[in-house]
Amino acid sequence: MTNTTKKASKSLAVQTKIVLPNDTNPLNTLFGGRLLEWMDEIASISAHKHSGRVVVTASINNVSFDRPIFAGDIVSLRAKVSRSYNSSMEVFVDVYVENSDGSKKKCNEAIYNFVAIDQNRNPIGVPKLIPETQEEKKRYDSALRRKQLSLVLAGKLNPEDANELKSVLFPNLK
Repeated sequence: MTNTTKKASKSLAVQTKIVLPNDTNPLNTLFGGRLLEWMDEIASISAHKHSGRVVVTASINNVSFDRPIFAGDIVSLRAKVSRSYNSSMEVFVDVYVENSDGSKKKCNEAIYNFVAIDQNRNPIGVPKLIPETQEEKKRYDSALRRKQLSLVLAGKLNPEDANELKSVLFPNLK
């Protein structure tokens, strides 16, 4: 499957939830852990749509809890693969609260990383991603820098070899 390509838009997965009392904390706002669960679920669906395979969560790169979500709110989660590598995929999740007039306000976002696996639970190749919109291209480009940063911090990549990351951190360095 590694020789195939897919458009980022084909990985879009959308889910709508209502925040019920059992989803909230004593402040009557959505538990962060519940939101993480919802984001992991929709992100895995997006990664599955791109890879056509069973996927497992490898890591959560970033989570931003920007605005509280209250009991009774209607929550819309939108996930899309932002970049694919050999067997892994980065997935962006955007979280919105929908108002009664149909408008949406972004509350949270997260970046998940998944690995596609075969029937023996071994990593397997995934299609290359084709970004089309400006947002998809921006997220695609920044994904490589995030991956390089993670590898450098984990000691799996020499900082001297992190060319994309260096170009952002040290733009005047030749």
